[in-house]
This record gives sequence, structure tokens and C-alpha cells, in this order.
Amino acid sequence: MSQADEAGQGGPLDSILAQWRRARPDIDPGPMAVCGAIWRAAERVRLGVGRNLAGEDLDFAGFDVLMTLRRQGERGGSLTPSELAKDMMLSTSAMTNRLDRLEKRGLIARQADPQDRRSLRIVLTPDGFALIERLVVSHVATEAALISALSPAEHEQLKALLAKVAAGEGE
Repeated sequence: MSQADEAGQGGPLDSILAQWRRARPDIDPGPMAVCGAIWRAAERVRLGVGRNLAGEDLDFAGFDVLMTLRRQGERGGSLTPSELAKDMMLSTSAMTNRLDRLEKRGLIARQADPQDRRSLRIVLTPDGFALIERLVVSHVATEAALISALSPAEHEQLKALLAKVAAGEGE
């Protein structure tokens, strides 16, 4: 499918919109086109990132935890499970499941917090650090390839537009 088809210029999307206009002339199907484009783009990004993780026995959830820990510092800092959950916008129960899986694989460790013996800190193990160091390079390259059709100015414009959608502005 060409870029014109994907954009709806004489392609299947125009046909779908025309069908909706006939079936429900009282409804403007324009938002369907915009949201459909967002869904298709998101799926393309999800599949691209997934291919980067293939063969690593690592899902998006685990990858996100490792990335969050790695960006805490040169050797990967430590965070409490609650801090991780807050940073990743998750419930603490969802975080516990992710941490259990990563700990079983030897990619993270739970350590006693030296400032508060009742609390734990989550740290990358050497294996976890090595894995995320390798994956972050290929991850950024994958994402760069996925948006390579856009100019740097378009990167900024798309980022700003999607931030507005994500923030719910205009609702």
C-alpha cells in the first residue's frame, strides 16, 4: 500500500469514509480517519519494537522495567517497587508480577533499603544491565528507522500533536 493509500488519498480509507458518509450522513467520519491512522502507526511501532525484543525472552512490560532502572544512572540506579510503579504509571500489584518474572530470570534483584529496613530497592543485576545496555542501542535504532520518513521538524510537530491527544486537550 502506498503512502497516499495510507493517508486516505484515493485509497481504501477514502472508500471506508465514503461508506460511512452514505450509511450515516448525520455523522462526520473524519475522526475515524485520524484515530485509524494513529492505531495503524501505533501497531507499526509496537511490531517494530517487538521484533527488536524477539529472541530475548522479554516482553514489553519487562523491557519497560529494565529501561526505567537503566536510566537511573551509569550502572542503573535503584528504585523502590512503589517508585517504579509510579514512574511507569502502574498499580503496585502489576509491578510485583513484572518484578517476580524479571527476578526469576536473574535480570533484577530486590535489595534491602539501607535507609529503611522495611523497604526494598530494585536494582539491575549484571546480566540485566548487560541485556538492557545492548537492547537500548538497537531499540533507539529501531525507533529511528520507524520514523525515518519524517523530518526533524515533523518529529517535533508529531510529538506535540500526540501529546495534545494524550493529554485530552479539547475534551
